[in-house]
Formats: sequence, structure tokens, C-alpha cells
Amino acid sequence: AAFFGPVERGNPVVDSFETELRRVLCSLRRLRGARAAKPPQHDLHRQGANTLFNIWIKYKPRLPEWYYNERLVKVGDTLAQIKEYKLALLQCYERYLQQFVSVNFDDVMDDVHRFKSTFFPNGIRDKKAALTFHALQARNVCIYRMVCSRDRNLQDRESLQTCFNVLTSLQLTMQVALPQENLCWLIYNGTIHIYTICRHLMVMGQSAKVLEYMLWASICMESSIPLLSVHYLTWRATLYTAVSQCYFDCQAGIHGEIFARRGLIKIDEMKQLEDIRSSLEHIETEKIFREATLKMSVMIFKRAVYESRRKSNSFRHESKVNPRKAVNLSWPRTATERLLVEMFDGAAAQFLAILEALSDSSRNLLPPHPPVPDEIEIRDVTSELFSAGLEILSGNSIKKQEPPFYFENIFVVIAGEKGVSGDAAVKFVKLAFSYEEWDVFYSALEFVDNFLQTQDDPAWKKAEIELKLLTLMQPLVFPGKFERSFSISGHNSKEARALQGSEKTQTIIKESSKPEDPFHDLMILATTVCSCVSTSEQNVHPDKEILVDVVMCLWQKCKPELQQIQMSGSDCSEYIHKHQAYQWVHILWIMNEIIEKSSIADTNVMFAEITLCLAAILENVADS
Repeated sequence: AAFFGPVERGNPVVDSFETELRRVLCSLRRLRGARAAKPPQHDLHRQGANTLFNIWIKYKPRLPEWYYNERLVKVGDTLAQIKEYKLALLQCYERYLQQFVSVNFDDVMDDVHRFKSTFFPNGIRDKKAALTFHALQARNVCIYRMVCSRDRNLQDRESLQTCFNVLTSLQLTMQVALPQENLCWLIYNGTIHIYTICRHLMVMGQSAKVLEYMLWASICMESSIPLLSVHYLTWRATLYTAVSQCYFDCQAGIHGEIFARRGLIKIDEMKQLEDIRSSLEHIETEKIFREATLKMSVMIFKRAVYESRRKSNSFRHESKVNPRKAVNLSWPRTATERLLVEMFDGAAAQFLAILEALSDSSRNLLPPHPPVPDEIEIRDVTSELFSAGLEILSGNSIKKQEPPFYFENIFVVIAGEKGVSGDAAVKFVKLAFSYEEWDVFYSALEFVDNFLQTQDDPAWKKAEIELKLLTLMQPLVFPGKFERSFSISGHNSKEARALQGSEKTQTIIKESSKPEDPFHDLMILATTVCSCVSTSEQNVHPDKEILVDVVMCLWQKCKPELQQIQMSGSDCSEYIHKHQAYQWVHILWIMNEIIEKSSIADTNVMFAEITLCLAAILENVADS
């Protein structure tokens, strides 16, 4: 029988409905948790999805509409939390929204008036408007998460377009909700979702297209009166920083600096108001304003440190500081260091400014190369930044704890505090490698290596492995520059044992890879990388970007020899024996193993060429 009375505990219909919901949600949660250890159990998952579908159909005519709708959205939130995005989208959010539209949802998103009349026929002040806004926003988030699950690197053009459609839909939803102060939570959540998607797209080189959405999110935070409080200032500053970064990515640094200065003015205006009427603890507000100001100052420094040198040639003949002799000079030693001291208090803030000034979205870790602009001033500034960073690193302890805020993928401590975070120190070493600052690279590596060897957390082991790979690659990209060694710590740990490689691999290296052999460094690098990706602990595997760079480096070095072997055709075995080319085939085999075990095959078409080359050589060997 249908139930239209008040929804109270003890009502048999409601109790039965809630019991069935709890049962299916528990089942889906268990299945989700088991997927990490076992193969996906598709039949059980399909059974859970069908059960949920039947529950909605069974109870819709027996429950009050408002209660049924609230549970639809609430269950959708629960499913999204356990990453069942498709179920949340189809069985909950879109099921709720179907009461407003029966056509394609996206057809309604191209016009604000049609959007409002469709989803809010009684106006946005209606009782269920907030629930509708929430369902619309959650639907977009689920769509984005589903795209990421099947195409994390957004290589498919359709995936990219879907992300931009989601951003447009989020923007439209926020535009309609913005005038209502009671919906400020929706605006705040919307800025978080826009930022998350845009940062992902920025990494994929889409900064020019996401700039308008980041600007929109920033202006929304300024336009909602409840969100103008000090409590939300840290998040506003993060959005301002992302907008500036977009401009820098688009080679429009002047606009990035202008926007950062605008943000600084906004922060200062709020501080003046807060000094008049302080609602929070004074120490807490000071910390918030200091962090926000630091973020804006760093983005200003990012351009100013170079432009100030371009405008004046008086510094051109200032001698560069050799990192090895830096201990003999007093800080600040250069124009760059003097600007750092003027703009920032404390080593942590100065180190953050250095990292951001050296970071460039268009620069990859490999191949390493000096600054692109052929200007003496720019090269001098870059060297001075590295010298200053090394000085800070050598004079301050490296900290492993998580500092107060997150900035551009690097953890840093707030201005005024001593110490440099481990993440920031590792980033600095990688940047030195990228810029061919070899003196700085190896000097900084000594400090960072000492820190990493005292840590047990997998995140630090991963960083240690990545730096080891860079040291092994250095003689390949720049032969004869340096002869350094780098050891993985914790020889009793699983990770360390795995990194030593198999006995067979060690034998091959010892017996057939003499230092004078052309493939000596190649073999060591190849076997080390293969050992890294062969460990069962996924969280210590190097990042895919580094693995891709390493394999491509190996391929470029080995390709001429391997092509000669491949071209020998039916005389393949004889050619390999005559020219002692077994090692080149072995390296090719290892490269193929790395590609397979690290799941990077779909990141570059060149990896298909590696696999085909191996197959062709093995066929020729079999036929000869």
C-alpha cells in the first residue's frame, strides 16, 4: 500500500526501504574494497546495480515525493564517496533530474533562460531548488570522474571535450545560484570542482582554454558576500594563484603578474577591514593573511626576478656565484638574492619563490637544457636562483611533515619558519637536472640523499628511486661530465632487495658490461628501471613521466644498433654473434618488459615501435 503519512521511524514502509538501501550499499562498498585484492566481480556488481534499480522502482509510489527525492540524492552522494560514479550518475542524480527533463540533459545547458525554466519552474527560491542544484553539480562531478577513470591523461579528444562541457555546465549552475546568499555553499563547492578539473587540464597543456573558467571561479568567490570572510581567504588566494599560473603557461607573464598584484590589493583591502573588526583570534588571522600574501608575492616574483634584470644592464658583468665557493660569501650575494630578501621573510618562503620562478609548464624533465631565451641576463638569473636555492638547502634542515598549505604540487612551510620540506627539496634537485645545472644537481643531491636515507615512508622511497634514475641517466645525456654514485638505502627492505635485481641480471652486468663497453651505462639503467617497476609495492614505482623519458632515452641510444640487427634479416643470428650484439637485444627485451609492467604503452606511439622491433628480431633469429 502507498504511504503518504509523516515519515517517522517505525513505519514499516520506511524501515523496509531503508533496510534494503543499507544492504545494497554495504554490498557495493565491500565489492569496491575487494577490487584492490581480487579481480573485479562483475556479476556481483551487476546484481547490486539491479537491486538498487528495483528498490527505486518498488518504493517510488509508496513514499512521499520529497522524501524519495532526498534519498535519491543522498544515496548518490554515498555512491560517489565509494567511487561508484556511474551508479551514482545513472541510478541517483539523473533519476532525480528526470522529473524536469526527458530529453538529453546537455541540450538544456546551452541557454541560461531555458536552463532556469526547465530545472526551476517555480523559481530558485523554491524549497527543492537547493536539492536540484546539488544534483546538477554532483552529476557533473561524476561525469568528470568517469572520464578520468577511463582516460586519465585525457588523450582522447572526446574526453577533453567532455571536461569542457562539464566546466561550462558547472559555470551555468553557479551563475544561476550566485544571487542567492543561502546557496553560497554551492558556489564554494563549484569553485573547488572547477579548480580540480582546470588544474588537471593545465597539466595536459590546456591552460589557454581553462583560463576563463579559473577567472570565473575567482570572481564568484569575490561576488558572494558570505564567501568574503577571512575564513575563505586561503582558498581565494589559491584560485588567484591558479589564474596567474594560467597566464604564465600561456606565455603572458605580464598578465600573470598584474593579476597577482590585483589579488594582493584585494587581500590588503580585506586586511584593513579585518583590523577594524576582528572576529577571529588575532594570531590565526595573521597567519591566514601571511599565507595569502605569500602566494601572491611568489607569482609577482616569478616574473619580476627576470624582468628587473632585463630592464637594467648594470648587472650584466656581475660575476656568477660558484656553488662550491658560496660558503665563503655572505648572504645576499647577488641581485637575485637581494630581491628575495626584500620580498620574503624566512628561508621557506624564499625557497618557494625560487622553485616557482624556475618552474615552467613547457619544460620537461628530459631532455635537460638551459633556459631557452638566448639572453645572458636570463641565464644569469637562472644560475643565481639555483645558487640561492642551494644555499638555503645547505643551511636549513629538510622536513618531512606536511606543512600548512599546498602550493603548485609542492609542500612548503609558511613564511618565517625555518626548514625546507622534503617534497620541495626533491623538486629542486629535479629542476637542477632539467636546467643542466650539474654542480647544483650533485651538491643538492647530497643533502637530499642524506634526508631520504633516514625515511621509511614509501613516498620518500619513490623519490629516492627517481633521483637514482636521474643520476644513472646523466652520463647518457652528457657523457664524461661527472662520475658519481648513488645507492638505495635500506638494503633489508623489500624495495631495496627488489632494486638489486635478479641474480641473473646481476650476473649479466658483472660479466658482460665492462665500463669500457658502449652499453655499460645503458644496461645498468635498463636493469635498474626494470627492477623498480617489478616490485609489488605500487606506491614506490617511479612516476610514469619519468619512466616514459627513461625508456625513450634508452630507445634513442639503442635504436641504430637494433636497426642494424633487424636489417640483417635471415643472417640475424650470424650478425649478432659476429658483432657481439646480444646485449642490444637484451636491452630491447628489458625495455619491452618495462613498458608492459609499468602500463605506459598507451602514452607514446614510439613504444609500439619498440615492441615491433623486438618481434621482428626474434622472428629473424628463429628463421636463421
